[in-house]
Amino acid sequence: MIGYLKGKVKYLAPEAVLLEVGGVGYEVVCSGAAFSRLSGVRTGEDGEVYTHLRVSEDDITLFGFADLREKDLFLRLTSVQGVGAKVAMSILSSMRPEEVSDAIATADAKRLSSAKGVGKKVAERIILELHGKISADEILGTESVGGRVSAAPMSVDEDAVAALMGLGFTRQESAQAVTRAKERGATTAEEILAIALRGV
Repeated sequence: MIGYLKGKVKYLAPEAVLLEVGGVGYEVVCSGAAFSRLSGVRTGEDGEVYTHLRVSEDDITLFGFADLREKDLFLRLTSVQGVGAKVAMSILSSMRPEEVSDAIATADAKRLSSAKGVGKKVAERIILELHGKISADEILGTESVGGRVSAAPMSVDEDAVAALMGLGFTRQESAQAVTRAKERGATTAEEILAIALRGV
């Protein structure tokens, strides 16, 4: 399985990149975030993507992602019945991973169906199958390192989430409240709690 590539960018095409790694050219279909990152790399310079190889009866495709969190979300989306790789990539190209996680956690089918090729029924099926499986870390956008969630950069947020949960709110409600508080400029746990409690 090819899980990661780093090599010289030979060319960029709409939604795809050709990376030369060890004399071999790999054509990778990229998410919006991965393509955006690679588009800032000059031809001949090194670029990198996390990848997933998908084999079907009539095709072999290498998909590229900006980070492991995005790759994991792609795999979750494609585990839903009726959601193929094309639909999953369309969602990831329209929304950031944390926005997708938040839409699933809040059962916002309208938001998910705004992605090209995603109808209302597909959006509702995604929510039905993945709702409750999305953690606060994913909603808050915590980075994943080596397949594990790195808590250190989000310690203040996690403290606020834990405090709100102690007051009786669910983890998802707490995470959403913390996100809104940070958008309003809160930086410390105390500021986050003060704003979150006013808005929960």
